[in-house]
Amino acid sequence: MSLEIKVPAVGESVTSGLIAQWHKQDGEAVANGDILFTLETDKVSTEINADGDGVLEILVNEGEEVEIGTVVAKINEGEGTAAPASEPAVKTDSAPAAEEATPTPVAASTSSEEKTVEVKVPAVGESVTSGVLAQWHKKDGESVAKDEILFTLETDKVSTEITADDPGVLHTLVAEGDEVEIGAVVATIAVGAGTPAATPKATTAPAKAKPAPAPKAETESSAEPAPQQVADESRVTRKKLSPLRRKIATHLVSAQQTAAILTTFNEVDMSAVMQMRKDLKEAFLERHGVKLGFMSFFIKAVVEALKEVPQVNARMDGDELVVNHFYDIGVAVGTEKGLIVPVVRDCDQKSPAEIEEAIIEYAVRARDGKIQYEDLQGGVFTISNGGVYGSMLSTPILNPPQSGILGLHNIQERPMAENGKVVIRPMMYLALSYDHRIVDGKEAVTFLIKVKEFIESPVGMLGGV
Repeated sequence: MSLEIKVPAVGESVTSGLIAQWHKQDGEAVANGDILFTLETDKVSTEINADGDGVLEILVNEGEEVEIGTVVAKINEGEGTAAPASEPAVKTDSAPAAEEATPTPVAASTSSEEKTVEVKVPAVGESVTSGVLAQWHKKDGESVAKDEILFTLETDKVSTEITADDPGVLHTLVAEGDEVEIGAVVATIAVGAGTPAATPKATTAPAKAKPAPAPKAETESSAEPAPQQVADESRVTRKKLSPLRRKIATHLVSAQQTAAILTTFNEVDMSAVMQMRKDLKEAFLERHGVKLGFMSFFIKAVVEALKEVPQVNARMDGDELVVNHFYDIGVAVGTEKGLIVPVVRDCDQKSPAEIEEAIIEYAVRARDGKIQYEDLQGGVFTISNGGVYGSMLSTPILNPPQSGILGLHNIQERPMAENGKVVIRPMMYLALSYDHRIVDGKEAVTFLIKVKEFIESPVGMLGGV
């Protein structure tokens, strides 16, 4: 009996995702609750667990994009090794594994014999019938190891890296840039053979090396382009964009194209906030179990400024203006996979300690890849703190459909004129980007001044901490 492992729904608007990593190997025994794989979507990264005990049979490789509901693996009950569909050479001593793999080329033979294995274009989706062989990662005549990346296949839906099922010597049959049908043989691997000394410089090498820079050069016979191609490839690394990175790119470009973004600047003296943090540091940590950070000050300041200038807490919906009367503030968090903006809910009703707890929880979940789709929805305003990376000044991009985003920057001691004297103060530049279709310059400047005033006089703003 087998238990199917399907790609779960992770959000209303999410229709597909990327198998980013398998945490268990094909044929490995798994227990109920074990993490099987990481699913990356354009919203979140989620770890998928096993629903039962048994032996894992992987049906979809790492790096492949799959639709929600797709069966990506099976858990087979009982002992023994699951027969993999994509890696027939794993079980070198198992006749059943060879029978269930690719038909004729992978016939069973002794390890000392030489055999030829065909490398075919795999199926990468139900509606995909062909693709382009975008890049060979191994050269004709070169020795390859099992699971080494052979080539990149690009289709109108995905870009997939195809790996070797067997070790041996590669002989390419299709040039880079050629369109190939699913199931087509694009190369062979001579299993059990050593690398022939003359193979790399044989007559097949120029024909295979030339198409990569430009297909039009195929008919020109010259030995010079091949070394140039190798040099160029050694200077770059090609890596497929993750769904999250693709979504970020699309989102930011869309924001620039659909909103009239303008940025206004000011600077704030951080002396009062820094002194308050110093005075309350130990008592706050002892009472609440979390540190009092700068972000809770700025979130509270933004809430008060939004109350003073409600136009910034609005968004456009067609030809209507929707003014929000709640204060769910997004906090930009940088992760290894890209920028995400989890939302701290009802910040007007939360204490500084509750805000700090929420931010820490989001940071931990982002690090562990456990942010949920719902965590990123519904914010009315965003705060981005580039100062943690040392940024002195920037113009943040809006997070649609919001009409405002506040950029925080590095705190730096600077000489300031105060009552006719030069004093040294810890200063921070603030940047407010806003949608000029909704917010006028006067309102934007007023909003930023209110934030400045609350930060420079934070006692009344925070109340009892």
